[in-house]
Amino acid sequence: MGHNLTDKGIHSVFFLVALFSITALGLIMVFLCKEGAGILSHVSLRDFLFGHYWYPTDEPPDFGIFPLIAGSLSVTVLSGLMAVPLGIMTAVYLAEIASPKVAEVVKPIVELMASMPSVVIGFFGMVVVAPFIQDLFNIPVGLNLFNASLMLAFMAVPTICSISEDAIFSVPMALKEASFALGASHFETIAGVVLPASLSGICTAVILGLSRAVGETMVVLMAAGGAAMIPGSVFDPVRPMPASIAAEMAEAPFGGEHYHALFAIGIVLFLFTFVFNMIADHISYRFRQVGEASL
Repeated sequence: MGHNLTDKGIHSVFFLVALFSITALGLIMVFLCKEGAGILSHVSLRDFLFGHYWYPTDEPPDFGIFPLIAGSLSVTVLSGLMAVPLGIMTAVYLAEIASPKVAEVVKPIVELMASMPSVVIGFFGMVVVAPFIQDLFNIPVGLNLFNASLMLAFMAVPTICSISEDAIFSVPMALKEASFALGASHFETIAGVVLPASLSGICTAVILGLSRAVGETMVVLMAAGGAAMIPGSVFDPVRPMPASIAAEMAEAPFGGEHYHALFAIGIVLFLFTFVFNMIADHISYRFRQVGEASL
């Protein structure tokens, strides 16, 4: 009887915690929609999403956020192209190739990188990396899409590496021994057994790593250049959505058009990250099925 009461009590506590999280998310969405919907009385939804000019303080103002969306997408994609291969290959090296002594030294360093404040990384990109890129490629400004993507990749690699390494470690030793017994080399075992068996965990690592890059504010605010324009190359300055909200919210008059437009950007950013996570979860589920089928 006592065990049943304890189980019910624990069940109720976890239910309340989960309910609080869902309620908090719902209230945030209600607040965003309430404050952001006001912009539709000043500009159509089509012009807001696909307009090419973001000049909210002009007379008359322009509230087209397509350059901001393009900036967020380009920064996320470019940082992912750099961070995902580097993070996964580092995880494979630490879990399967490196000696225990090397892994004991490198893994704490990687985890320490994951805890580094984003403002420090943004300051490093602005003060050190930007002049280096400017001199190396002989371009007018070093605060651009490439710089911001490089810093975001630097932030995402530790997360991808740590979680991917744990997923690779969780592969049963019996699977590896069976592969070796059949005459497979170490590389063939990693490529044919270890990676397929850990694909689900690796996909989760990629989701978490890129999710941090999608919503990051300080790095893109400091290193991306701050120009609300559609980038024509990786060396053009951009202004992703989080940077616009952070830079302009303090200057927007409460209840004005600019104020409502920034909250509408918050809605778009929320939907953007939600769709990204849904797609990533679907891919993770498909890879989990592929991994189980291959085993």
